Amino acid sequence: MNTSGGPLSKLMRELRVGPQEVLVVHDEVDLPQGQVRAKFGGGLNAHNGLRSVADKLGTRDFARLRFGVGRPPGKMSVADYALRQLKGGFLDEFRLTAQDAADLAERCLDGNVSWD
Repeated sequence: MNTSGGPLSKLMRELRVGPQEVLVVHDEVDLPQGQVRAKFGGGLNAHNGLRSVADKLGTRDFARLRFGVGRPPGKMSVADYALRQLKGGFLDEFRLTAQDAADLAERCLDGNVSWD
């Protein structure tokens, strides 16, 4: 995700689509674990992937599907927390949230969502 802006902008040129036609799905530490939200535009929240996309598209005005992962415990780094291997109940909860995110993505693409 951290360098996804380049490949995304290349694909957009090939398909002749603009930023308003893109839905970026990303993890969000500022959203509680298990929640999913749709948002159009906004800040980058120190998210390297969003920064890459915004830099390559030349705008922050694109749709986002935010997948809540919550804050890391203690002094664990955000990168280690976001990239950890999930096991047991954490994996089960992730799978349920992924299904919720897929349902929301479908509604976003169908135009049946109100944007934050």
